[in-house]
Amino acid sequence: MILGDEAATARLGAAIARDLRTGEAICLSGPLGAGKSTLARALIRALTSPGEEAPSPTFTLVQFYEGPRLKIAHFDLYRLSNPDEAYEIGLDEALDDGAAVIEWPERLQGRLPADRLDIEIAFIEGIGDGAGRSARLTPHGSWVGRVEGTAA
Repeated sequence: MILGDEAATARLGAAIARDLRTGEAICLSGPLGAGKSTLARALIRALTSPGEEAPSPTFTLVQFYEGPRLKIAHFDLYRLSNPDEAYEIGLDEALDDGAAVIEWPERLQGRLPADRLDIEIAFIEGIGDGAGRSARLTPHGSWVGRVEGTAA
């Protein structure tokens, strides 16, 4: 799918939020500056409130939010050196109590949650000022069969 601008990325985040359930993870991968945090922020705001600040947890590693329908934890694993660290800071508990958005899921080295939607964001060459991006959605576990409606 093409994400032509930040608004398109935000719409995707809101659409995913509508379908997200307890025990599920959204795993965001892509290069620095691709829009992972923008997508995560939009998803969090859709689950909590439009005015939610939702800062990137680059230094805190995780931020927790309480929405009226679902608790959401936002993990930024960029600085992790060992996959066990993600579980030490509460990944299992976040999935038990709600859902998780995980940036840099490759740091989990294959220890990804079973029920997840992988979203790979990439820059599209030759589109204007570099604002064009693509998103590839790959469902796993409980997401299989649900992603088509989300992407629409």
